[in-house]
Amino acid sequence: MESRRSVVAQVLEQTWTSSSNRSREDSWLKSLFVRKVDPRKDAHSNLLAKKETSNLYKLQFHNVKPECLEAYNKICQEVLPKIHEDKHYPCTLVGTWNTWYGEQDQAVHLWRYEGGYPALTEVMSKLRENKEFLEFRKARSDMLLSRKNQLLLEFSFWNEPVPRSGPNIYELRSYQLRPGTMIEWGNYWARAIRFRQDGNEAVGGFFSQIGQLYMVHHLWAYRDLQTREDIRNAAWHKHGWEELVYYTVPLIQEMESRIMIPLKTSPLQ
Repeated sequence: MESRRSVVAQVLEQTWTSSSNRSREDSWLKSLFVRKVDPRKDAHSNLLAKKETSNLYKLQFHNVKPECLEAYNKICQEVLPKIHEDKHYPCTLVGTWNTWYGEQDQAVHLWRYEGGYPALTEVMSKLRENKEFLEFRKARSDMLLSRKNQLLLEFSFWNEPVPRSGPNIYELRSYQLRPGTMIEWGNYWARAIRFRQDGNEAVGGFFSQIGQLYMVHHLWAYRDLQTREDIRNAAWHKHGWEELVYYTVPLIQEMESRIMIPLKTSPLQ
């Protein structure tokens, strides 16, 4: 009887030891895949955005019927500058483009609202009473296949987008980040941006607040496609750039590049 009790005890001890080991192994494996997040007492937008301004940006993408692109550009160039120049509207047209490479027959508009969400609300309210704008929207709607927009804030470490003379081409590089990685992206790019300032190509950097979330947009200006190639290649010869690319690539779920040509009335030429 004692011998049988001893065998049972050994089996129970082995079972407990095996279970304990598996538990430790499971815990160790989970630690490899579960990213530790530091507790924070402030929103990511407050940590990443410029504190000295309260600017809000709206990025619009309009997919135009191919046969209507010329007419669409014409009415945009007639109406949008009037809103931009009117002092009663607390908004600025930062830039307006057609996509050259990327999605074809597409128009891209970037607006800045000086004063944040209250300024946006004020502009939208006034435009609903603007007869010329309402007629413009009605005519524009017949020319569009689809449209979408996003509300953005600008990264604190990026250049302020200001008017520039041309001729230039513009590249809008858009990154869909993995949820929860925006702070990491900001930390790395706060250092990376210094590698891309030599040719004055950095125009602006933004991250989404409303619309498609965890979106980052970097806007660049180049004299032509060959200049773009030369500047981008030169960055790889700068000590530290390769390391920053290595750490930011895993944060990206999807990315897209648009090469854009500014309309004649765009402040960014």
